[in-house]
Amino acid sequence: MPTDEITAAAAGTWTLGDRTVRRMGFGSMRITANPDPDRAVALLRRAVELGVNHIDTAAFYVSPGGTLRVGTGPARYATELIRAALAPYPEELVIATKVGFGYDPEAGFTEAFTPSQLRAQVEENLRRLGRDQLDVVNLRLGRGPGAVPVADRYGALAELRAAGLIRHLGLSNVRPEQLDEVADIAPVVCVQNNYGLDAYREQDAFVRLCGERGIAYVPFFALAGTGREAGASAAQSEAVEAVARAHGVTPQQVRLAWTLHQGPHVLAIPGTADPTHLAQNVAAGALRLTPENLTHLSDPLPPVDHEVIVTDVGVSRR
Repeated sequence: MPTDEITAAAAGTWTLGDRTVRRMGFGSMRITANPDPDRAVALLRRAVELGVNHIDTAAFYVSPGGTLRVGTGPARYATELIRAALAPYPEELVIATKVGFGYDPEAGFTEAFTPSQLRAQVEENLRRLGRDQLDVVNLRLGRGPGAVPVADRYGALAELRAAGLIRHLGLSNVRPEQLDEVADIAPVVCVQNNYGLDAYREQDAFVRLCGERGIAYVPFFALAGTGREAGASAAQSEAVEAVARAHGVTPQQVRLAWTLHQGPHVLAIPGTADPTHLAQNVAAGALRLTPENLTHLSDPLPPVDHEVIVTDVGVSRR
């Protein structure tokens, strides 16, 4: 596949509220790892050159420490790297961020429950991104019901939306019933959950439900799967390898193509710090899997015993 000739337009588009985005986006978590910020700036600019107009981020994407728990030298926030690379921002660029979780270099991860805590996180994102209004803010929930009902926290963000600080709202790390809890408060334009070809497939029905309601479903860790922040395993299923060989592409491109094939409302936000992988990820939007490919990829996987791991930003399984 001639990756350098393919842009994000190949994946098609979806409308988030009143903003049209290409379905192949970019996740910014991994750009903080390298001590040289110029590498991240160049990568972000290359993503936009390749037609990406939907970038996912969060103020707690920071190194050293932070989500990746790596790095040395001065703090590098993904939001600030995005600002350095792309401000003044292209009119069509949509930046989606998250609140609910935050990161303090001394206290570690914190969770926001009160209106004042949530407002502080929104204002931090505005400041670090250099924006007067955030395009999309996802309320990132933690494990369990939390100290404050979802509707109360979502309502606090809806007030900030009414005040003009936020354009659109979404939910992250949520269950289907939580959509109903906030339905009368403000529109949910997207759901962002951990989901992939061989990870968390119990959410298949949730993906379909979002499509029926016109809500974008935005999987994170679609490539890493249960590896989460640690990244994708080198091991691939035989089905993925076979489909990749048949199309002359990488297994990672097959996984991204499978993600996009789950519905026109499904958006991909693969993250990388490597420009070659960036081009390959974008090019995956042009890969059209056959019905036979999809059937082969959906063959039952061997049973796996998942060990539940509680992390600072939620729950993973290994």
